[in-house]
Amino acid sequence: MRKLAGMIACLGLVSGFFVAGEARAQTPKEKDFNSWLVELRADARAKGISKSTLDAALKGLTPVPRVVELDRKQPEFSLTFKQYLSRVVPKSRIRKGRRKYQENKAQLDRVGRRFGVQPRFIVAFWGIETDFGRHSGGFSVVRALATLAFDGRRSRFFRAQLMHALRILEDGHITPRLMKGSWAGAMGQFQFMPSSFRAFAMDGDGDGRKDIWTNKSDAFASAANYLARSGWKGDQTWGRRVLLPQGFQKKLASLKIRKPLAEWQKLGLRRLGGGDLPKRQLKASVVLAGGPKGPTYLAYNNYRVTLKWNRSTFFAIAVGTLAEGIAGR
Repeated sequence: MRKLAGMIACLGLVSGFFVAGEARAQTPKEKDFNSWLVELRADARAKGISKSTLDAALKGLTPVPRVVELDRKQPEFSLTFKQYLSRVVPKSRIRKGRRKYQENKAQLDRVGRRFGVQPRFIVAFWGIETDFGRHSGGFSVVRALATLAFDGRRSRFFRAQLMHALRILEDGHITPRLMKGSWAGAMGQFQFMPSSFRAFAMDGDGDGRKDIWTNKSDAFASAANYLARSGWKGDQTWGRRVLLPQGFQKKLASLKIRKPLAEWQKLGLRRLGGGDLPKRQLKASVVLAGGPKGPTYLAYNNYRVTLKWNRSTFFAIAVGTLAEGIAGR
């Protein structure tokens, strides 16, 4: 899955290396890429990928300049936490999340019971990653990964992901034409990177395939399996917004510091409305979202699990906020 904090545009761009209907000599870069593909094929064959799979996935493959551009592009500005949260968790997305939960309630409840992950969180990840499947990416995953592996900036990582993608094709879960995703190779309803697919993807409906692109049973089960195996606690929420007392030592705001709620209560932390913290003896850390003057949260175990999915404080809080909104809290 991709570790991105914003919406990725789904652009179906051609490479521009060939002019339709015209024969011409290859440029040096094209020759280099083709030589690289020959070596890649040999490596893949040695790893057990069949010739038929490689022919289907790599024949006529060319790099995608737009992918390189997106990989190297630096953000022009940074969103504040308030801006990010209002953009990623608007009221319209909360309302849509509630509808999507009701539309898929039977599947989500079944998956939730099987893996011990509350359905509202599965829907929240789904909503933030792809707007409930609406924006899952329009790039050929194989072509995008081959471009990034050849480009050299992070070639080792993307070459490994490409090998995983070829194995997914070899196993028959999807075809090269339908294996679409983001420019960085994140795929499907929940934006799994190929390595995450191979580690966590599930066949949710028993048809023998793991289709996280169009099969919601498979997608929901895969996301829940990822969370469960990453340490999710189905009897806990993710955290809560709190108020800090005057004179609170900001050095205590660290994920390295975990205290039971009763200890945070003694230190003066309170619910957002001023009431006492819950009586459950959950361990929590103080998170300052957006800096010392931003809102404060007590983060539980499931917040930490969310960071394994995407190492972004903003993302993790957004998932929790959307999940609670879907639940009407």
